[in-house]
Amino acid sequence: MATRHELKRFRTNLADELDSAALYDTLARVEKEPARRAVFAQLANSEREHANIWLDKLQASGVHVRAHRLSAKTHLMRGLIHTLGPSFVLPALAAAETADRDKYAHQPDAAQLSADEQRHAAVMQAVVAEDLQRAKSLLAVRARRHRAPSAARPAVEAEAWHKGIASGNDLRAAVLGANDGLVSNFCLMMGIAGAGTSNKAILLTGLAGLIAGACSMALGEWLSVTNARELARTQIAKEADEIEHAPDAERRELALIYEAKGIDPAEAQRVAAQIMHDKQKALDTLTREELGIDPAQLGGNPWSAAGVSFCLFSLGAVFPVAPFLWTRGGAAIAQCVALSALGLAAVGVFTSLFNGRSAAFSAWRQIAIGLIAAAFTFGVGRLLGVSMS
Repeated sequence: MATRHELKRFRTNLADELDSAALYDTLARVEKEPARRAVFAQLANSEREHANIWLDKLQASGVHVRAHRLSAKTHLMRGLIHTLGPSFVLPALAAAETADRDKYAHQPDAAQLSADEQRHAAVMQAVVAEDLQRAKSLLAVRARRHRAPSAARPAVEAEAWHKGIASGNDLRAAVLGANDGLVSNFCLMMGIAGAGTSNKAILLTGLAGLIAGACSMALGEWLSVTNARELARTQIAKEADEIEHAPDAERRELALIYEAKGIDPAEAQRVAAQIMHDKQKALDTLTREELGIDPAQLGGNPWSAAGVSFCLFSLGAVFPVAPFLWTRGGAAIAQCVALSALGLAAVGVFTSLFNGRSAAFSAWRQIAIGLIAAAFTFGVGRLLGVSMS
């Protein structure tokens, strides 16, 4: 008979697997590309198979298992998939799979499940990188352990995954942009309110903080993307020059990259030599494989990035400003705190999508940190207001 601790673990594992299955089912329904849809459907079936293992363990212990209720985080992610599409949320899902890939590592009765979870993380990484053939191959291997990778392979794959997350996680950037606007303007307005200034002065300060902060964020994003594009162009030009003047060295480098991916050395040499016959194809391949740059994107459009940054910062900054538009005095301050806390909770729930923590924990942590920061600036404003009066 299982102990109370084991039963709790079985229930947690069952809930996690059913939540994951629901997410992959949603992705399979929404995805329009047949190859990716098939990958998501196989992942959903695999997660349900895992769930049945924990369900059987609970039932074998005489536990009546109620119908599963999806978590708030899962409902939120499914809503984002339907609203924004799979591609927007896939980096966050892949990051979550990577964070959870070792969750069964210390559970002695889940050795095979641990191998499957490791494989699921690799599959999602491949899907984000649009390497669908690799994803299908990984899914096809269920009972066989991964062969030991070469020394170079982990570094190459880890670096590629790092670059994919850094450049592709639009959801994370959106949440943090809105959080910047909310927290900075909330603290600014509480500092002014603490100094005992009038309702009109507080409102004007909040609106000025919204506009100034949004403009600053937009300019910073424009500069960041523009500089990244210019650096990418410089690196690509240097790579083209190396292909032109040192083709043998570049061929060897390309062969080593393929060897690091697990290809037989002789086959890697053959593929690299074939690619190098076409200089443009060689440049495109080396740009993607060695530099981690998509030549078609080069880091995105700086103007659209600036516009999105401006809008997201403004969205967060409007929360603390809004109450001063319809009320004044203590009531306005109280509503400002309440509305800002609601916004902080929403940010916390969204951050739970990629930090591996529960939605409730992330929401309360975000509220606590934001309120502490606002209380500090309110106190500083009160001290300065008294000393200068």
